[in-house]
Amino acid sequence: MRASEDGPLEHKERDDVETGPSNPTTAADDCPDGGFAAWCVVLGSTCAIFATFGLVNAWGVFQSYYQRVLIPETPTSTIAWVGSVQYALVFFPGLVAGRLCDLGYFKHTLFIFRLVKLATALTGECKEFWQLLLCQGILTGICCGMIFSPIPSIASQWFKKRRSLAFGIMSAGTSLGGTIIPIAARNLIDVVGFKWTMRIVALIELFVLTVANLTIRRRIRPPERTGPFFAWHDFKKPAFSVYTLGGILNFLGFYTLLAYIDLSATRVGISPRFSFYLVSIANAGSGLGRIFSGILADKFGVLTVTGPLSIMCAVMTYLWPFVATEGGLVAIAIVYGFCSGAFTSLLAVPVVMMGDMHDSGRRTGSFLTCIALGAVVGPPISGAIAQATGGFRAVGYYAGSCILGAVAFLYLTKYMVIGSLRGKY
Repeated sequence: MRASEDGPLEHKERDDVETGPSNPTTAADDCPDGGFAAWCVVLGSTCAIFATFGLVNAWGVFQSYYQRVLIPETPTSTIAWVGSVQYALVFFPGLVAGRLCDLGYFKHTLFIFRLVKLATALTGECKEFWQLLLCQGILTGICCGMIFSPIPSIASQWFKKRRSLAFGIMSAGTSLGGTIIPIAARNLIDVVGFKWTMRIVALIELFVLTVANLTIRRRIRPPERTGPFFAWHDFKKPAFSVYTLGGILNFLGFYTLLAYIDLSATRVGISPRFSFYLVSIANAGSGLGRIFSGILADKFGVLTVTGPLSIMCAVMTYLWPFVATEGGLVAIAIVYGFCSGAFTSLLAVPVVMMGDMHDSGRRTGSFLTCIALGAVVGPPISGAIAQATGGFRAVGYYAGSCILGAVAFLYLTKYMVIGSLRGKY
């Protein structure tokens, strides 16, 4: 097919693209770093993340409800598989979703899976563990992953100098979802029941994803040559491999506190009517941390900011099982939420920076698919430890140590890229 001056005609039949150069390097240099179209992308991305990561971050309230009411005879570690599978599938489809984004099919993917995501409503029909695993764990998780995974690549096309700030604002959608959905779900269950609660959540997701579909658009035209499907050559770069290993190790323990803080609070005598707010409190703190870290990261570097805050996450995870008062757990939730927001919001930024913009979707997708390994087994391991020891102290030791070990990989990545632990990166 004949190519025009703006690029191959076949690419014009794909996603709607802002007028811009087809050369990825030139496109990156001409990055607008703002403007109406760019901030519309941020708005749409925030909505998409609200409906994906925001829902996943609300898992703690569902873990507690299933354990106490819906399937109380099922072991804690078994129920945790629903949340961990859902969480892992936010990352695992990244390889496919990221590649489709590079090829120019992001809008198609978003349109299809925002409809499929109505599967959230099916969760309300579930009464057994295997049904929850299928609907809330697998089906909803895949939809979240196919929608979320391309977002970092699309947003990176519009921002460079203020990329971390844009990512921080976008990822605040996680905090909004993780704050609103648990409170809404817990209160709606008492009023309209579990079935209608999940239907209402599904309708909220459909609305925000419609906004995302109308506002998110790519700026750089898809490349004429697509290259290999998986980013094997990127793993030949030591810094990329080390950062990926750090991500896997981090997610072995990172979401343990959010998954179990509600349940652990009820076990030390705190009322379930209060304990479920802890997940929302942590997510609200996370929103502040995401925006704050985004501002700092543009100035001092991503890993410079996320390293110390991740250490604080480890410290809070160590302390959490020893706290047995409402005030103490609220403090833990706020501090952990604030610090954890930095890592999750800026997670993909170093990956985007490690190569060309035209294949950032494939590179980011490969990274997300790999770290899904840690996400899928982390919470069940924590649940098994809690069940075996009869409490959460050993869980805190395990999860906190995983996070602390991941910090070492972050600093090693920074040293391998810039040759020093100081400096901006």
